[in-house]
Amino acid sequence: MITKLLFSLCAFATLASAAVCNVRDHGAAGDGKQKDTAAIARAIEKCAQAGGGTVEFPPGRYLTGAITLKSNITLDVNAGATILGSPDTEDYPLHPTVWGDGREEYSALIYAEDVENITIRGRGTIDGQGQNWWRRMGRPGGARAPQVQRTPGELADMQKIAAHGRPMLIRLVRSKFVVIEQLHLINSPMWTIHPLLCEFVRIDGVTIQNPVPSPNTDGINPESSRNVQIINNRIDVGDDCVTLKSGMNELGRKMGRPDENITISNNVMLRGHGGVTIGSEMSGGVRNVVVSNNVFQGTDVGIRVKAQRGRGGVVEGLTVSNIVMQDVVSAFTITTFYMGRDKPEDVFPVDEGTPRFRDFHFSNITARGSRTAGQITGLKELAVENITFDNVRIQAQTGITCTSAKDIAFRDVVIDTDKGPALTMTNCSSVDTSRLSTRTKHEGVPLVVP
Repeated sequence: MITKLLFSLCAFATLASAAVCNVRDHGAAGDGKQKDTAAIARAIEKCAQAGGGTVEFPPGRYLTGAITLKSNITLDVNAGATILGSPDTEDYPLHPTVWGDGREEYSALIYAEDVENITIRGRGTIDGQGQNWWRRMGRPGGARAPQVQRTPGELADMQKIAAHGRPMLIRLVRSKFVVIEQLHLINSPMWTIHPLLCEFVRIDGVTIQNPVPSPNTDGINPESSRNVQIINNRIDVGDDCVTLKSGMNELGRKMGRPDENITISNNVMLRGHGGVTIGSEMSGGVRNVVVSNNVFQGTDVGIRVKAQRGRGGVVEGLTVSNIVMQDVVSAFTITTFYMGRDKPEDVFPVDEGTPRFRDFHFSNITARGSRTAGQITGLKELAVENITFDNVRIQAQTGITCTSAKDIAFRDVVIDTDKGPALTMTNCSSVDTSRLSTRTKHEGVPLVVP
């Protein structure tokens, strides 16, 4: 009896210490017209003063500027509740970038910096109302409008965006023990979820929808973060679905913080530029990445690793398995020529700006309806190396091309093409094609063009 009483008292104390702060109780109107920014901030502060707790959004429409989270806070967006991003630039304070370059960027709609133990969850919706920002940058319907068609106010807004970017939907900086789950995230002005220099992040069961085309509206972009799980999500966006990054050029190399220990599993990726992309801002390195049990449908590329001379950084330890791709333009694109005017035949000295790609393994993958099976393009001065394809089936209009690559193995790989060879190689060495085959032989066309 005494034990039960002590247990009950402990449970009561725990519940009592965990504050529940309803934003309506702190003055939020929830009518989608009045700005509830101050009321939401009061609710967060109340929970923080209690040592932590839940900030609750009951059904309603909450128009707000940037929301800044504190440690030990759960943001709970109930079913029937929608957080609406303010269309006004002044509602998003500026924050210095983490790269030490002197620039300032607009706050995300949901922002946290140097916090721990935070959760953003619920069956409700967070709507960034990105249309306001795309219009300001001259992209009202995806296409770029001529400047002569812009009003003076719109031109001034374009200058602000050029200087400070656009708000992301959720951005977490130097934070740890973070969970984002269940939510419906739509119309992000720019990237949707951006953990930056974070640790122990789980993004689980989230639906992300940004219209196609909408500029730079990536789904989930961990950058220079470690121990990240991206699981059970549905992502349909105007740019890459999931992208791994670690800073750009000298600033990324100076920070020296790789994106590492990342698992991306049980997701459905739709229509984005890339299903899972690494780079091109990967100058701090990307390593130890597992991509498994995913479906890519209608994306431009399935698996994409991209960089260019000057970026530097090492991408290594990538394992991709149990993937189904349908109507993906290019199943695999691994390139060190993402941007710039250099050509594959050029040779430059190997230095800190030379990107290095190595140790990639692809297995149990099916791709149907592709335009091309893919491309692997390294540098003449530093080849892409140690890549294996194991039990891979690709049906595409054209086969895969390898340029400046070495130690490549095709094991139980079938590449069926509408025309041309299954594999074309240029400046490659140690390529094992003994277990590469096709079911669509073309008269006078070899399986492999060396």
